[in-house]
Amino acid sequence: MISTVRGPVLSIGLDHAVVEVGGVGMAVHATPNTLAGLRRGEETRLWTSLIVREDSLTLYGFADAEARDLFGLLQTASGVGPRLALATLAVLTPDQLCTALADGNLTVLTQVPGIGKKSAERLILELRDKVGVVAGATVEPTATVDRSRIRTEVSEALVGLGFSAKQAEQSVEAVLSNGGGDLDTSAVLRKALATLGPK
Repeated sequence: MISTVRGPVLSIGLDHAVVEVGGVGMAVHATPNTLAGLRRGEETRLWTSLIVREDSLTLYGFADAEARDLFGLLQTASGVGPRLALATLAVLTPDQLCTALADGNLTVLTQVPGIGKKSAERLILELRDKVGVVAGATVEPTATVDRSRIRTEVSEALVGLGFSAKQAEQSVEAVLSNGGGDLDTSAVLRKALATLGPK
């Protein structure tokens, strides 16, 4: 199993890069975001997954181990191969994917080309209980992701209602600091509005 590759980037294509490892140029398929972080002639290190088929050996590369592990996890679900798994990570960050699976968020998952409602439901059913372990997450980090999302959504809503960005951020932070971490977006918004008073 090839877990990582390290060496100078020889070339960068639309869906892959060629990295020289020990004098051998290895084609590594990757997401647009990963490829955007590479520079021709500069050394890179990618976390990799080797997919072995009867007629091919295909290497997939990722910027970090978490993305690589999620790539493998996705393929344990029915009907998901390496192409769809890579497409999923091209559209969603590891945090977004983990949160969507844990929360059962069909809307986020169906943003990925090739994943419809039924496919998204199957992914949630099969992977919801596995995603935290594979991504190295526990209940606490998942809560942190949720808090970050809630903070952003509520702040944007308050700004839309006419409050300044500073007022919005301060009120949301006050609510979350006072035990608002277990609340959903609407509950935090109500509490934040209560602290701000009428506009």
